[in-house]
Amino acid sequence: MAASTTAAPAPCYDAPEGVDVRGRYDREFAGILTRDALAFVAGLQREFRGAVRYAMEQRREAQRRYDTGELPRFDPATRLVRDGDWACAPVPPGVGDRTVEITGPAEPRKMVINALNSGAKVFMADFEDALSPTWENLMHGQVNLRDAVAGTITFRDAARGREYKLNDRTAKLFVRPRGWHLPEAHILIDGELAIGCLVDFGLYFFHNHAAFRAGQGAGFGPFFYLPKMEHSREARIWNGVFQRAEKAAGIEPGSIRATVLVETLPAVFQMNEILHELREHSAGLNCGRWDYIFSYVKTFRAHPDRLLPDRALVGMAQHFMRSYSHLLIHTCHRRGVHAMGGMAAQIPIKDDAAANDAALELVRKDKLREVRAGHDGTWAAHPGLIPAIREVFEGHLGGRPNQIGDAAGHEGAGVKEEDLIQPPRGARTVDGLRLNVRVGVQYLAAWLAGSGSVPLYNLMEDAATAEISRVQNWQWLHAGRWTPAAWRIFSRQCTAPELDDFLTLDAYNLIVAHHPGASPCKL
Repeated sequence: MAASTTAAPAPCYDAPEGVDVRGRYDREFAGILTRDALAFVAGLQREFRGAVRYAMEQRREAQRRYDTGELPRFDPATRLVRDGDWACAPVPPGVGDRTVEITGPAEPRKMVINALNSGAKVFMADFEDALSPTWENLMHGQVNLRDAVAGTITFRDAARGREYKLNDRTAKLFVRPRGWHLPEAHILIDGELAIGCLVDFGLYFFHNHAAFRAGQGAGFGPFFYLPKMEHSREARIWNGVFQRAEKAAGIEPGSIRATVLVETLPAVFQMNEILHELREHSAGLNCGRWDYIFSYVKTFRAHPDRLLPDRALVGMAQHFMRSYSHLLIHTCHRRGVHAMGGMAAQIPIKDDAAANDAALELVRKDKLREVRAGHDGTWAAHPGLIPAIREVFEGHLGGRPNQIGDAAGHEGAGVKEEDLIQPPRGARTVDGLRLNVRVGVQYLAAWLAGSGSVPLYNLMEDAATAEISRVQNWQWLHAGRWTPAAWRIFSRQCTAPELDDFLTLDAYNLIVAHHPGASPCKL
């Protein structure tokens, strides 16, 4: 009789009490998901989960008010903050010059290396809109950033026979965790899904704060971008997270710095308040203009008088967008921090030189508008845009690292509530609706397959543009202002639980034209 054998137990992560890691085990991931790192993340969740729940409920309550007719406005209760004479902490010397920043996902590894070597002043490594948050992507992203901070990150492309490694001089690293609203379902803390951004922030900070401060941070850092805020109470939570992290690490208060993306309509009315909450840790504000358009639609979803035109027409020339940019610049410079411009999403068009030149000229014009308005820096989605953008900004700045101490941005002093919500102008077309469908479906398919940064129609798209596509089509159809019969019939038949025999039977009654007095035709 054969001797029985006992299978070796499957490897698992060394998690502290109350923490359950349900993602795939990998030895490399285990170097990130250490017992102490998980305990640090769990401590953050236990201290701040109540405040996060309250903040999310307040978001829903605000939306209920907007749905019943209320408009976003400046809060009378915080007028003293807006009118007060205060400033944020001085800008760390290592990030005074942020004229060109490149963004991209924290995974794949080669993309991280290329971004750090791109010639940009800053690389924002993304765990949010540009990353599909699969377990593999999130954990590989943490490994990549740990190795990048250590200066040891490399990659071998076997197919091309090419080695990738860091240049002697690289971009400063900022990291964007997910928004407060997103969970991390692979990690449970006390039986609850972990808060995604606290996982992203906590693991990165725990493993990298010392090396970052000793290296590229020059005594400061780590540096972050914070997305999707709608109210200063959410900034207050982040400030508490930063204070707890600094205390746990034994580093000076104010070491961590963060730039807040103003990418929701409610947040534009809270910019002073957000900076005030984070004044010890602030690295300015950024015009997250694609998500801002998405938020405009979502906020006014019950307001049929505020329909957006085709997405391509909702640019910075629209009054509400221009007002948002000017107010952001004015607010930041008044408080002594960077006012960062928006994304240039174009990517090189390799097979059409004329189209590529035209696209680059659009980028130059957009960036010239930004720097003349007073922005201190801007975003690029592709390394190929960086030389053109750098030329525009450096040519205007004339050797200065930024425009914080200048008079730039004075146009924002006169921006009123009504300027920030003025309905945009332009046509809504079938071509616009079709483009939204194509972009939304193609992006979502790529996201489900693990890619969060997707080139579509010569633009680098992330979740923000897919969200615009989704909510804009929803708005148009539900408002009843643009609902062609063909669309209604075809979409209904495509989603019906049972397949109809013929498309034309459903449509026929719409083309029947009886003479007066005749009986209605019913098939």
